[in-house]
Amino acid sequence: MTVVNGNRRLGRVFDIEVQRILDYVGRGIGVRVIGAPGSGKTTVISSAVSSAEKTGFTIHSVTGLRTHRNIPYAAVKGLGMEMRPGRSGVLDLADVMVSQLAKPGKHLMMVDDIQLLDNESLAVLEAVRQQSFAPMIATAPETHNFTRGQLAVLNQGREALVQLDPLHYEQVHALIARVLGGPADVDTTARILTKSAGNPRLIVRITETALLSNLLVRRDGMWHMSAGTLWNDHLSGSVEALLAELPEEDVNALHSMAILGTARIDVLQKIVSPDALDSLERRGFLSVMDDHHNGTIAAISPPVIVDYFRGRRTLRDRHLLRSRIAGILESTPQVAGDETSTADCLSQVLSALRLERGNDDAVTARHFQDHSAVRERARFERWEANKTATNAAALLRVYWGAPVDPVRTARVLTETPTDDADPSELLFLTITKALLAIPAGGASAAVEVLQAFGDANPELKADAEAAMLFLGASHGRVPEQSAGTPEVGARTFEVLTQALLELYRCRPASALKLINDVENDELFPHLRPFIHGYALFAAGRVDESLVFALDWRAEARKNLDQFGVVTSSYVAVHGLLYSGYFDEAEYLMSSVFAMGRPGFVVDILYDAMLRLAGLRQATTSTTPTLSIASQARSEMPDVGPLPGIGKGPYVLVTTSDMQPTAFDKDASKLIKRQLKSGYVLEAKMTALLCTCLAPGRRVLDLLQKVLRDSGILVHDQFVSIASAVVETDHQLLGLLLKHYEPDQDVYQVGMLLRSALRGHVLEGDTTSAEALATASSAFAARFPSENEQLSFNTFEASALTEREIEIAALAGYLSNVQIGERLRISARTVENHISNALRKTGATSRTSLFILVGNTFPPQ
Repeated sequence: MTVVNGNRRLGRVFDIEVQRILDYVGRGIGVRVIGAPGSGKTTVISSAVSSAEKTGFTIHSVTGLRTHRNIPYAAVKGLGMEMRPGRSGVLDLADVMVSQLAKPGKHLMMVDDIQLLDNESLAVLEAVRQQSFAPMIATAPETHNFTRGQLAVLNQGREALVQLDPLHYEQVHALIARVLGGPADVDTTARILTKSAGNPRLIVRITETALLSNLLVRRDGMWHMSAGTLWNDHLSGSVEALLAELPEEDVNALHSMAILGTARIDVLQKIVSPDALDSLERRGFLSVMDDHHNGTIAAISPPVIVDYFRGRRTLRDRHLLRSRIAGILESTPQVAGDETSTADCLSQVLSALRLERGNDDAVTARHFQDHSAVRERARFERWEANKTATNAAALLRVYWGAPVDPVRTARVLTETPTDDADPSELLFLTITKALLAIPAGGASAAVEVLQAFGDANPELKADAEAAMLFLGASHGRVPEQSAGTPEVGARTFEVLTQALLELYRCRPASALKLINDVENDELFPHLRPFIHGYALFAAGRVDESLVFALDWRAEARKNLDQFGVVTSSYVAVHGLLYSGYFDEAEYLMSSVFAMGRPGFVVDILYDAMLRLAGLRQATTSTTPTLSIASQARSEMPDVGPLPGIGKGPYVLVTTSDMQPTAFDKDASKLIKRQLKSGYVLEAKMTALLCTCLAPGRRVLDLLQKVLRDSGILVHDQFVSIASAVVETDHQLLGLLLKHYEPDQDVYQVGMLLRSALRGHVLEGDTTSAEALATASSAFAARFPSENEQLSFNTFEASALTEREIEIAALAGYLSNVQIGERLRISARTVENHISNALRKTGATSRTSLFILVGNTFPPQ
């Protein structure tokens, strides 16, 4: 396999950061790029400098080296400046460099690893910056304590800060695919993410060395792990490079922590000095988080360091260290963690989520994985020692949220005697057996298992029938008859099952009413909050749903409850996406993906989020990219009970003809299939999405019918505006927008207008495009949003160069010759730029291009 240069692999991961740097430099503003070791600082500035060079900048590069920081003038002499004999002092070198910066043209200074520059080179740069206005790009560690000399160089003139955060799951997925030449499966991607803590350099090195060590194999076009670990000796050098700047005390502290594992802060302070802990946290090697059971805990970051220390010492050394730690901890008291209050409004929960984004979600995922592995191992050993139904149920409950061990699950179900089992535990084992039958035999196979159980256990027949209804509706189709009102004395699981069916049928008010007087069920402890949270969303109470789901997720994270995290995140993601909080939604999904594929109860929600992430990527990207949705299971049906569970909407958007008429026809066929299966809620959400993507009469008629039959009135304003858009009744549209009262569909209305504008531009209908451009701009001005203003089914502004945008903005009312005279370029060059912009946007004329580009940016 050909090894590609690491910088090239990382380059596109940092497209946004590179563009930000270029924007600052273009305005004469310097940039300081900060991040942890291996975060990609050098890659980012190298890409930025390369792009700047192509636009006419002359680059003056200075690089710091560990081995040269005590050699006077080592960094600046690397510039190759010609000096007169005997004139090699600080001011002499500064004068030569200033004269170079004073030459005609645009100049840019680049200083990589400023913390490694020798003092004399810093003095030269300080003198240069005092005399020159050329912007400077510099890289530095995010936690570095700068010396006075370094600050003197950095703090000259205007400076912007660009922080390089750890990569999230979707970025890791794309980076691994570039290294391997194809996508990796969910578990491999999650393992590499958690081992590296999102560090780009480590991601590349772990992937490369795993391939070199035959720890990755390719099957069915996707890379999988061939063993239970990715650690190999080839990684030692990468970890040693990370630790190179640490003092010996900190290295020894990491070794002790690696043997101890994740632990409470008060426990760690008995093993490691507080100064060492503070130093490690300041340098980014220690991740601190709240644990509901244990209080504040800490773990090494990135976790691959743990593997390094556990593997590098002899077995005798590790045993001695473990014994020493055990002796110190022998009398350590176990203190329960404090309860923390949850947020009670949307702004608070969103602020908490954004604050969480700054933490290390890869380390958190590793903590979940370790916790689940410990529980699973302990409960399996307990079951092997005493194969009772109670011990079997305790083990299988782990698999309802955490990854499943199919061999152990099969053993437990076949070797556990059930003669004297408690009825509730017997029912749990049977439902688990039914769930395992679904992948091979479908919902009918699961129903057969439960049917036989109900016939053999009449006292549990009602619960078995409720389970049959639950699985049959969730994996097949919803019964046509109404759930009705449960009988008096109906068991909790029966009531919750009927409420879930009402949710599938898009009757959220009825679902909320059913669960109003019932508690959580022992079999499905998260079923009631799931119904409650998603019913609020389906009823149009989006903000309430978000507050509820994010509070629920925060509690589940503290309890290390992966089942609850996945379930609550699915509900929250829908509210975030619907409201336009795309960055928050992507982080939320990334944090779930990092944990790896969950157990067989919530794995369909995990796949659904993979498709939701891929759907957003597919509808906003202008160039073909490796979709994260490829990791979702492809054998799923086209329709499902809830959005994303069926793969139909994703396939529709990613493969259908996006011309409005053809898309409307294909979308209406899918929605009719969803309605035929009884999945009315999924049909409603599909129709809403498709109307925003490419408004058409067929889909809009189906949406109106679903809303009318379900008695849902919260989307009335949106439907009226969509009808005016579809009928191209611009006068009515203007009136509706003028009198629009903001509701939960503000973001959807903006998307609808932008997509309709795009459709008219593609069809060459200039008159309608002009009317929609005016309406869309006025709506955006009236309802400005703090969220990202993008429209599904449009081009990204970044796809056009700055010059192409500038020319497109003039193309609507000036000729090529006039544009050329204004910009001092030839008419032929103008024509080339317009041709490129037409190709990138899909516009059919220069007038359409002017309308489209002019409407891409909100009015000032």
